[in-house]
Amino acid sequence: MKISGFGMARNASKLYYPVKQSIASILPIVDEYVFALGKGDADDRTREELLSLNSDKLKIIDTVWDLEEFPNGTENPHQTDIAKEACTGDWLIHLQADEVLHEDDLDTIVKKCEQRLDDHRIEGFLLNYLHFYGDYNHYAHQHGWYQKEIRIIRNLPEIHSFWTAQSFRKIPDFDGKSYQKKEGTEKLTVESIDAMVYHYGWVRPPAVMQRKSKSLETIHRGEATANQMYADRALQYDYGDMTQMSRFQGTHPAVMKEWMEDFHWRDDLTFEKGYQPQRPLMKHEKMKYKLLGWVEQKLLGGKHLFPYHNWKEIKP
Repeated sequence: MKISGFGMARNASKLYYPVKQSIASILPIVDEYVFALGKGDADDRTREELLSLNSDKLKIIDTVWDLEEFPNGTENPHQTDIAKEACTGDWLIHLQADEVLHEDDLDTIVKKCEQRLDDHRIEGFLLNYLHFYGDYNHYAHQHGWYQKEIRIIRNLPEIHSFWTAQSFRKIPDFDGKSYQKKEGTEKLTVESIDAMVYHYGWVRPPAVMQRKSKSLETIHRGEATANQMYADRALQYDYGDMTQMSRFQGTHPAVMKEWMEDFHWRDDLTFEKGYQPQRPLMKHEKMKYKLLGWVEQKLLGGKHLFPYHNWKEIKP
């Protein structure tokens, strides 16, 4: 059995993505790691970060992003597909540049891949998620934050990155562009693995978080719209009322130790119950979703109502 890892990014270092840590977290269990590196700004050091891994497993594919040809967020799945199509493994593990695996889960993942190698009903695996928010001691559990996602897929040509690269689907006779067309696509048949993705996408210095948010809006809505949306906003992202977040009691992946030592924005976070952020409210901050979250946490043991799922799950 052969396992490939793959990912993509542009300006990852500049926008405070722990991309080196993300790749390092799965290097012990992959035979190769393919990374589609978009041409970034002159002050970005993502290539240097990748090369500092000193791994002969790493293969970098240089790309140039075209947001006119791939608008509305579709450049993300396009770039993901570029990396995916260069993989040669039986199973492919995809991590986004702010996602990290814990070393304690690696054996579990490998064993499950071995067990299901010849079970072709299984086209992929679901992993659980922890969404850290604001700092490394708190995570978002509220309604609207997805609890699982497909992060391991079988190496089949009809499987493609889907929507804005959050997930995967089978897309027969794919035209190379219609990443957000559901008609004619098929959800993957998957099985859950008792392993966790540590998602650090919402842990950044507030000024960098604001730049990252604007960058994502540019990818999804275009530069003009992003500029208009952020024209009157503060230069620093407002994380809102941190007392709404759950306290993390576990251990972080070992590869994150040095990265987390750079936490220097503690005084920019607000632990004041009822505080209203100086920006448009996120879903979990709106009353409707607060009520749903209360029901889920207090009455349903954390199980989400109407959960997101882009898959067909087989129970073992």
